[in-house]
Amino acid sequence: MEWTGARYADKPTVEVHTWIAAPPAQVWALVADIELMPRMSPELQSVEWLDGRSGPAQGARFIGRSKHEALGEWATTSHIVEYEPSSVLAWAVEDPQLPTALWRFTLEPQGGGTLLRQWMQMGPARSGLSFAIDRMPEKEQKIVFVRMREFEANMTATLEAIKKLAESAQA
Repeated sequence: MEWTGARYADKPTVEVHTWIAAPPAQVWALVADIELMPRMSPELQSVEWLDGRSGPAQGARFIGRSKHEALGEWATTSHIVEYEPSSVLAWAVEDPQLPTALWRFTLEPQGGGTLLRQWMQMGPARSGLSFAIDRMPEKEQKIVFVRMREFEANMTATLEAIKKLAESAQA
């Protein structure tokens, strides 16, 4: 990731992708199993569906519990805002109309396998990072940049773990 000088209000984004030697339906089964995600993420600790749900659907909600060395521990409620089986899964963190973050997986058939992308956007609503920015406003751009690099590294690790699982199941 290159320095952009972005501020939180700019709603900065990160996107990573990988090609997986497995069909979209097989990759989708892993992406849609959000309770599997904590095994793939150094930050996300647990995920739990709400309202009696056991899987994704438009409007479904889940709680994610996270932990970060500098930011501590926290829980957020996310709302599925895009749901197209085998193609798109996206959620808004906290308020779907004014989220603290948006996250999206997209799957696309490509070359006999699947192109998997993960994308996220910070803001526009305040998040836990906002408190660090409040304490050190002169360092906002650096705080945002460091956090976006962390997201990029974590997302890359998540996609590599999905790739490994999908390709080992395919073998």
